Amino acid sequence: MKSLLWLVLSAALVANVFLGFTVDRNGLETALSIVSGVVVLASAAGLWKLRGPRESRSDM
Repeated sequence: MKSLLWLVLSAALVANVFLGFTVDRNGLETALSIVSGVVVLASAAGLWKLRGPRESRSDM
């Protein structure tokens, strides 16, 4: 599951950067940019929720 989320995150991030630099700002491109941004945020949130337990640092 994590590897799929990393793949989706990477692809959506690349797509968002590509859309930001290369396309005009009409309705379709704006909608695609928003969708790719939402996918980036959702996959990042999913990875954050699936992270393992942190080790407590006893040397502090």
